[in-house]
Amino acid sequence: MKSLTRTLITGLTGLSMAMTVAYAGPKPDEIDRLSNDLTPMGSVRAGNEAGTIPAWTGGITKPPAGYQPGDHHPDPFADDKVLFTIDSSNFKDYQDQLSVGQIAMFERYPDTFKMPVYTTRRSASFPEQVYEKTIENGKTGTLVANGEGVENVAIGFPFPFPENAYELMFNHKLKYKGTGGVRYNNQAAVTTGGNYTLVRLREELYGKYYVPGNTIDDIDNILLYFYQVVEAPARLAGEILLVYETMNQTESPRKAWIYNPGQRRVRRAPNVAYDNPGTASDGLRTSDMIDMFNGAMDRFTWEFVGTKEMYVPYNSYKAHSSDSMIGDMIKPGHLDPSYMRYELHRVHVVDAKLREGFRHINSRRTFYLDEDSYQILLIDHYDSRGDIWRFSEAHSINYYDVPTFWSTIESHHDLQSGRYIAVGLDNQDQVNTFNTPLDESNYSPSALRKRGRR
Repeated sequence: MKSLTRTLITGLTGLSMAMTVAYAGPKPDEIDRLSNDLTPMGSVRAGNEAGTIPAWTGGITKPPAGYQPGDHHPDPFADDKVLFTIDSSNFKDYQDQLSVGQIAMFERYPDTFKMPVYTTRRSASFPEQVYEKTIENGKTGTLVANGEGVENVAIGFPFPFPENAYELMFNHKLKYKGTGGVRYNNQAAVTTGGNYTLVRLREELYGKYYVPGNTIDDIDNILLYFYQVVEAPARLAGEILLVYETMNQTESPRKAWIYNPGQRRVRRAPNVAYDNPGTASDGLRTSDMIDMFNGAMDRFTWEFVGTKEMYVPYNSYKAHSSDSMIGDMIKPGHLDPSYMRYELHRVHVVDAKLREGFRHINSRRTFYLDEDSYQILLIDHYDSRGDIWRFSEAHSINYYDVPTFWSTIESHHDLQSGRYIAVGLDNQDQVNTFNTPLDESNYSPSALRKRGRR
């Protein structure tokens, strides 16, 4: 485990050059691989040679006994024991399987930051229709607009044979999220002393891309509608954000509106993008860090570095549990490691560097995408001097009632100030839903005004 295990899977991914986008195009001649050596998502079905990563055998295909829809998802691996713990005393033994940000966390918090490592469980799975549509997308999916858009895809992953960074990032952005999602995406911006005010954020996501029968033409370039209302604290309560997230942001950039309850009016919000601060985040996360990364990619060059084995947050059911109290999990510097779970998985590494002549608070970001779900699990963020500045983790689970693999809590750490923000703290609230009937008519600027005045 201590030796470098960098597996460049050339048959699946290959390498790309810093963009100039390599338009790999569809691969109809390779479709049979998605039922043979590759999973339906395009990841390598086999385990690793060391036996520390098992073969994918379908992921979680049904909920555990006793689960009821609406419950926080009980841990299907509750009997697993910690294999070993990576901490400040031994992290150098594992540094080839750690990101720059993880190493910086051990150095910043040597007495408290730890990574309990468990047996690797390749639990990611998706609905059968997603698999079917991913196969179809593999025959037809194409990048357009210099990597800012896709064509000839629907519902599933657009690129089951990704060959460059843009295809990988679109697989993350278009990962199945259900047609209608409702969640409490509560967040806590934590001071160096561990103090915070919980911001309650109720959100709705109406995913046009995921509606059965829809094509790119049917959705009119709108990937999803995002609706967010602040319920607490009182000084922020009633603020509403509405976003039209577009598929091709060159053809039509993201549109956003804000409802201010004090003024009782709706106004355009062109700054809900790129590195502008996220809602009530104390500047600890940017707009393009929602779901780890979203939005336009045009301010950076993007390079697919390769695929390697790393210790990443995975199957984080204890952090997700309704039995876990938010106040117990939040500690100075980072979330309590005893609630976390890390596993060895293969991840795709994507490096993004700021283009000359463009601005962003980050000069560079490195993304680590799970091979089985394309969920971004880790990000290293660099400042204008090129030094590591921030570090992000997506503690993720299989929402097996859907099923889909997605984050339950994101944590974004400012390594220089010692502060962090935790997002997705719904432990004592309604759990994330995915196929709730939502009415598209609720997501217009005029409807926003009406909903804000109720």
